[in-house]
Amino acid sequence: MATYECEKCGMSVNATCGKCDAPLENDSLALPDGKKVQISKCPNGHGKIKSPMCCGQDMSCSIA
Repeated sequence: MATYECEKCGMSVNATCGKCDAPLENDSLALPDGKKVQISKCPNGHGKIKSPMCCGQDMSCSIA
Protein backbone atom coordinates (compact mmCIF):
# COMPACT_ATOMS: atom_id res chain seq x y z
CA MET A 1 0.00 0.00 0.00
CA ALA A 2 1.24 3.48 -0.79
CA THR A 3 2.01 5.35 2.43
CA TYR A 4 2.75 9.04 1.96
CA GLU A 5 4.68 10.93 4.66
CA CYS A 6 5.29 14.63 5.18
CA GLU A 7 9.03 15.30 5.46
CA LYS A 8 8.29 18.45 7.48
CA CYS A 9 5.90 17.30 10.24
CA GLY A 10 5.90 13.49 9.91
CA MET A 11 2.16 13.11 9.27
CA SER A 12 1.42 10.06 7.09
CA VAL A 13 -1.55 8.70 5.11
CA ASN A 14 -2.37 5.35 3.53
CA ALA A 15 -4.26 5.46 0.24
CA THR A 16 -6.98 3.12 -1.08
CA CYS A 17 -9.21 3.28 -4.15
CA GLY A 18 -12.64 4.79 -3.49
CA LYS A 19 -14.30 2.50 -6.06
CA CYS A 20 -12.94 -0.93 -5.08
CA ASP A 21 -11.13 -0.26 -1.76
CA ALA A 22 -7.89 -1.82 -3.10
CA PRO A 23 -4.65 -0.43 -1.64
CA LEU A 24 -3.06 2.00 -4.12
CA GLU A 25 0.33 1.07 -5.54
CA ASN A 26 3.26 3.46 -5.76
CA ASP A 27 4.33 4.32 -9.34
CA SER A 28 5.73 7.16 -11.42
CA LEU A 29 4.44 9.01 -14.46
CA ALA A 30 6.79 10.28 -17.20
CA LEU A 31 5.94 13.81 -18.34
CA PRO A 32 6.47 15.03 -21.93
CA ASP A 33 9.52 17.07 -20.82
CA GLY A 34 11.19 13.90 -19.47
CA LYS A 35 10.58 14.62 -15.77
CA LYS A 36 8.92 11.99 -13.59
CA VAL A 37 6.12 12.59 -11.09
CA GLN A 38 5.46 10.20 -8.23
CA ILE A 39 1.88 8.85 -8.25
CA SER A 40 -0.26 6.14 -6.69
CA LYS A 41 -2.49 4.02 -8.90
CA CYS A 42 -5.35 1.57 -8.44
CA PRO A 43 -4.18 -1.97 -9.30
CA ASN A 44 -7.63 -2.57 -10.84
CA GLY A 45 -7.39 0.28 -13.35
CA HIS A 46 -9.69 2.80 -11.64
CA GLY A 47 -7.21 5.66 -11.96
CA LYS A 48 -4.23 7.37 -10.37
CA ILE A 49 -3.46 10.34 -8.15
CA LYS A 50 -0.50 12.66 -7.65
CA SER A 51 0.97 12.69 -4.16
CA PRO A 52 -1.07 14.48 -1.47
CA MET A 53 0.18 17.73 0.09
CA CYS A 54 0.94 18.67 3.70
CA CYS A 55 2.69 21.72 5.17
CA GLY A 56 2.58 23.34 1.70
CA GLN A 57 4.64 20.62 -0.04
CA ASP A 58 4.10 17.25 -1.72
CA MET A 59 4.20 14.30 0.64
CA SER A 60 6.69 11.60 -0.35
CA CYS A 61 6.25 7.85 -0.70
CA SER A 62 9.05 5.27 -0.54
CA ILE A 63 9.48 3.34 -3.76
CA ALA A 64 9.67 -0.34 -2.92
